[in-house]
This record gives sequence, C-alpha cells and structure tokens, in this order.
Amino acid sequence: MAATLLVMTALALPAFVFAQDSKDNKLIEDSKYAKEQFIKTDSLMQSLFDNSAGYVIFPNVGKGAIGVGGAAGNGILFERGKTVGKASMKQVSVGFQFGGQAYREAIFFENAAALDRFKQNKFEFTARASAVAVTTGAAANVKYADGVMVFTQEKGGLMYEASVGGQKFEYTPF
Repeated sequence: MAATLLVMTALALPAFVFAQDSKDNKLIEDSKYAKEQFIKTDSLMQSLFDNSAGYVIFPNVGKGAIGVGGAAGNGILFERGKTVGKASMKQVSVGFQFGGQAYREAIFFENAAALDRFKQNKFEFTARASAVAVTTGAAANVKYADGVMVFTQEKGGLMYEASVGGQKFEYTPF
C-alpha cells in the first residue's frame, strides 16, 4: 500500500510541478507582451522600464461591479529587467459603478526602498492613489509619488464609475 502511494505521488508530482512552471512561464510571457504594448502606445515608457529600480506588470486585470466592485490580477515583478517573483493584486471599491473591464497595469518603483516595501508585502494603494492611462506622451509629465508611478492600459469592456477603493498586493519570490 505504501509503495503504491509512493509511486502515485512520484508520478503526479512532476505533472504538478510542470503545470505550475507552465503557468508561471505563461504569466511571464504575458507580462513581457504587456510591456511591449505599453511601449508601443507610449515610447517614452521605455526609459521608465530601463531606469526604474524595478517594476511589476499585471498583464490581465479583470474588474467588475454593480454598486460594490472588485478587481484582481496576477503579475510578475522585474528587478533591473530580470524576473524575480510573482505578485497578485486585489481591489475592492464602493460607490456608483456598473460594468466590467479588462486592463493592464504597470507599477514602477523609483528606488530600492520603494521596491523593498513591495517585496515585504507592506504595499497597498489607498483611494487617494491615482494611475495614469497610457496614451502617446503620457509618460512625459508623470512624476513618482512616494517612490511609485502607476500606469494602466485598457484592454476592453465598459465601466461607469465614481467610486473609492484601494489595491492590496501580495508578492512571492521565485
């Protein structure tokens, strides 16, 4: 009986590990594609990707609401251009809102201190935080606030909203 259980575990484990690696690799590829799309829309963002202490890209964030809303997405944290871990984002909002949308989000960290706050899971946005919608030239006039700069890019959907809410993040190193 124990031998059978051991053999079954040994056979199942590689499939589980491969599936997890495959999922992570897909998220990494999606994040790299999202980076290309940000730069394609606003070439000035290339400098942010090249010069920030780090950045996290959430390539697929889904958001929906009828009165109370929520959003969630998974992303990859890059430090000096190298993948270093995974991140998840959750958002809850309250106010006049209806609909659903999909978007990308990129968060840039100005310095090691801001990046470390994120990596230590001591990072969240309050209702006061704002993101810049990526359009041609948008990156030219944006400044870091508390060591952080946020950009979003709509992928689809329609959302009517006058709400307040915050984003909470969780980081897991590779």
